[in-house]
Amino acid sequence: MIGPLPLAAREFIAERHLATLTTLRSDGSPHVVPVGFTFDADASVVRVITFAGAVKAANAAAGRRAAVCQVDGGRWLTFEGVTRVSADPATVARAVSAYAERYRQPKQRQDRVVIELVVDRLLGSSRLTGEPAG
Repeated sequence: MIGPLPLAAREFIAERHLATLTTLRSDGSPHVVPVGFTFDADASVVRVITFAGAVKAANAAAGRRAAVCQVDGGRWLTFEGVTRVSADPATVARAVSAYAERYRQPKQRQDRVVIELVVDRLLGSSRLTGEPAG
């Protein structure tokens, strides 16, 4: 779990940007895809909604490390941590609601799941983190 984000970082992730999600395949190679995401600061969890059959969901279900990176010009933040996948209806509904607030209401899907990345490391541009870039 990471501590509170600096104000500049909180403002940056409140902006409407896409990000990349990098998960690891079973052979260890990276699988990188564009995603919308939300960040729950209280729980230090990044959430990505998807469907059960997605490659990213299968990779995330293995519980390996992953990263979500939002970038805009010279500003960037990368959240790193271990993933889990949930199909629990209440968990999915909360994730969909947060996604709709940040981006737009997604289409209904019966096979919706949520990838949760439990953040234990934050990297970013120094103007967002207040620290030298990693």
